[in-house]
Amino acid sequence: MQEAIDRLLSAGEGWVLVATIAVYVLALMSAVRAIMVTRTAQGAMGWVIALIALPIVTLPLYWVFGRTRFEGYTSRRAMVIARAREEFKPLGRLRDFEEMPQPALGGFHHLARSLSETGFLGGNHLGLLVGGTATFDAILAAIAGARRYVLVEYYIFNADRTGTRVAEALMERARAGVAVSFMYDPIGSSLPRRFLARMRDAGISCSQFDTTRGRGNRFRINFRNHRKIVVVDGRTAFLGGINVSDEYYGGVRRAAWRDAHVRIDGPAAISAAMTFVKDWYWARRALPDMDFELPQAAGRARALVWATGPADEQPQCTVSLLSSFNVARQRIWIANPYFVPTDPVVQALRLAVLRGVDVRIVVPHRADHRVVRMASQLYQAEMVRAGARVFRYRRAMLHTKAFVIDDLLACVGSVNLDHRSILINFEIAAFSDDAEFVADVAAMLAEDMRASSEVSLEMVIRRGFLNRLATRAANLLAPVL
Repeated sequence: MQEAIDRLLSAGEGWVLVATIAVYVLALMSAVRAIMVTRTAQGAMGWVIALIALPIVTLPLYWVFGRTRFEGYTSRRAMVIARAREEFKPLGRLRDFEEMPQPALGGFHHLARSLSETGFLGGNHLGLLVGGTATFDAILAAIAGARRYVLVEYYIFNADRTGTRVAEALMERARAGVAVSFMYDPIGSSLPRRFLARMRDAGISCSQFDTTRGRGNRFRINFRNHRKIVVVDGRTAFLGGINVSDEYYGGVRRAAWRDAHVRIDGPAAISAAMTFVKDWYWARRALPDMDFELPQAAGRARALVWATGPADEQPQCTVSLLSSFNVARQRIWIANPYFVPTDPVVQALRLAVLRGVDVRIVVPHRADHRVVRMASQLYQAEMVRAGARVFRYRRAMLHTKAFVIDDLLACVGSVNLDHRSILINFEIAAFSDDAEFVADVAAMLAEDMRASSEVSLEMVIRRGFLNRLATRAANLLAPVL
């Protein structure tokens, strides 16, 4: 009996040894990968030390959170562009609408043109939509007028009163013969099967944007499709920060969130449509059901719709932010809910202050994520010490993602100024140098500041040791917040 027990123990120890060796081999391979692909030397060193010292704990964390490039999407993006140009012949004429913006934005235009599909497109009419009520009223009215197709893509689409209202509008159009394609992020949106079944039964094509699809992508739950897009008939597009949820539309569970969207009528709406087409092709390996026609000019505004994400060959989100901020000579006014920026963005804002630019940042008084709120306080303090002004919005949860540069450029989109949005989320934003649109965004931000309390230098200096320790500790998680 004792000999049998000894043999079992020996066998168990053997399996433990094999498992231990396997874990360390995987950790070593992951450490080599971290050295090869991690963006910074500090980040690579951190992963290497952690993987070698605590492989059992760190290995799964690395494969979920340590990867910042989204392979596979890039090749399919090239395929879909080729197919779209073949099947949608008018797409080749989209650049006929390109129009140079004001001279100070010439470099920005050429950067966008070389990195994304187009630069600024002329012939648009832009409307700033502040708050969920104005946004959903406009979206529902546009959907009701759809005659050919509707494209809908959201990070959060809840099956609540607001989500049901939007879904009913889409189902009505689908029953009327309009081609409706609906895409959602499976982490951000927890939609019941019955809810999706009703939409499919009405004739809507539904799909989730699953980042774990395909070989090598099993652990990529850290990549999220954070975009919010609605396109109607290729002539009208909506994008911005507002998700489909009662939190944004009437505030059923809490005070209504402060947020904004932009409506685009004209050729730039096609850029939003093409972003949807590429995402749909990743999810379904097919083009959505749509008949492609270029819209007529709807106004005189120039607009640039810039989609960014972890599949970009170049860090396009960082480039769009830095090239915008570096243009500023009078002001940079920003509203953003999660201000935990990357180092290049911090340095660009510091340089702007040193140039004499009026840098103002509006953040929530109390963000909805505690760790993000603590990490953000560190960057808020740094900005105040650098000479910027920081305002904490008090009326509701500020969720707006917008900024203005001088009287020259305005941006509204889905991009948070945190590591996640800048580096690993799929995002979209609209830029314009239209004087009326810039003035509208500036007026919205000025109203936000009036409803805020300003963070003074004295408040920053008087922060206690525990607060400073907590903010520093929270900042350790900045790359995954």
